[in-house]
Amino acid sequence: MRLKESDRQINRDTGLGRAKLKTLRSIAEQENWLDPDVALPEEAFLKEAIKSRSRANRHQLGVERPLIKEDNQHSSVLPFAEIIQGWFNQGVSGQAIYKALVRNKDYTGHYSSVRRYLKQLRVVKPESTMILEFAPGEACQVDFGAGPLVLDEHSDKMVKTWFFVMTLCFSRHQYVEFVLDQTVETWLNCHHHAFRHFSGLPKKVIIDNPKCAITRAVTDDVLVQRAYAECAEGYGFLISPCPVADPQKKGRVEAGVKYVKNNFLPTREFTGLLDMNRQVMQWVMQEAGERTHGTTYEKPLTLFKIEREHLMALPNVVPDSCTWAKAKVHSDVHIQFQHCLYSVPEKWINTNVMVKAGSATVDIFNLEFELIASHVRLRRRGQRSTVDAHLPPQAQAWMMQTPQYCLAQAREIGPACLAFVTNLLGDKVLDRLRSVQGLIRLRERFGDARLEGACVLMQEADVVSVKTVRMMLEKGLDQQELRAEAPGVYQQGGTYYRSCAQTDLSLH
Repeated sequence: MRLKESDRQINRDTGLGRAKLKTLRSIAEQENWLDPDVALPEEAFLKEAIKSRSRANRHQLGVERPLIKEDNQHSSVLPFAEIIQGWFNQGVSGQAIYKALVRNKDYTGHYSSVRRYLKQLRVVKPESTMILEFAPGEACQVDFGAGPLVLDEHSDKMVKTWFFVMTLCFSRHQYVEFVLDQTVETWLNCHHHAFRHFSGLPKKVIIDNPKCAITRAVTDDVLVQRAYAECAEGYGFLISPCPVADPQKKGRVEAGVKYVKNNFLPTREFTGLLDMNRQVMQWVMQEAGERTHGTTYEKPLTLFKIEREHLMALPNVVPDSCTWAKAKVHSDVHIQFQHCLYSVPEKWINTNVMVKAGSATVDIFNLEFELIASHVRLRRRGQRSTVDAHLPPQAQAWMMQTPQYCLAQAREIGPACLAFVTNLLGDKVLDRLRSVQGLIRLRERFGDARLEGACVLMQEADVVSVKTVRMMLEKGLDQQELRAEAPGVYQQGGTYYRSCAQTDLSLH
């Protein structure tokens, strides 16, 4: 909490419930524990403070005897005012003061009396402020504002919008664009559009701490989004995040956001996002740009003519708008990014990788930022980009064994095998490609000569069965050189032939 982190962020990092964090924050503010110069209380103190607050809440709900409220003139702690003042000046917490009064002075009042008295001692002095001055082209300030609902052209539904505002600190000239989200890619694209609108860029960009720009907003060691850092490096500007929860450090753009809300949005109607952006840019260049500003007493466009000469030139190669994300390689050797699939070499299965998605390509890196795969970026949900070399060897072999490949292999083995394969592939009912692939693989075990001989025997018997060929080769039946010609059915007695003399007719 001393690092200005929100209860939501602390909840994600520590797992503490937000309700308990809210209670603890309230107590910490009352006891002045958030002051970096005050020593942190021990854990036992924290537990007791939360329990006391819970008891006070139960009193307020009428569960126990209601607390007796006293004014400052009749407070039960007035006899101990001098002692409390001394402890307060030493930075002693309210709970410690209360327990010392009970232990040493036989105090019988409630802790809330001590807390209310200490609240009177904490007189908040008004903070002095100063006006920030900026030279032409020195800095701009950037922020998002909440826009109105607008009809989505693709889904025919009303969707929420935001508007991006970049205000030049010297001239107060601004760029405004309405968008449908606050993603990193949208954030970067808005910067590109704003710099092109100004035909240059300032040396420093002052921002709040949005997730699309700052990964972790803390007092020290701010962590910038990798994509935004690359954008700043490509353009040559410095990123200047404001202190946490201190929007006064970018008051010019805060005023610009309010100006858009109060002067552009009311009394206007929009047919869609394109119409909204067309109208707002017309408003920026006419009404907003030609007004007399309340602070400078000059028109923003008039001052912009001076500031334009001091802006840095746009680079010859504009940095690409990219997005970085972490993904996991699944067992099908693909990662998923924005509902599309991209293949990765088999060796990276079940590992985490980093994805860099630009406007045209998607590059995949390992955690040491070594490039392991690259694809053309897909836009439609459910699309898949697969490089055959990324697949496992067995999958590559299966994909290579097309009907044309199998026919070419059968032609190398012999004419009987080619005829056998052609017969299998010509089936009008079943897809026998797998059977043909299994037949071709038999050459690896038994050689081309034996496989061709087995196909000859199958051709003579007019039988089409890969299983029969395999069993014949495994049992060596194809190697029996003596194959007697089969006798007639009743010639010299068939297998089941018996003469009438041998038949016992008595049973009939």
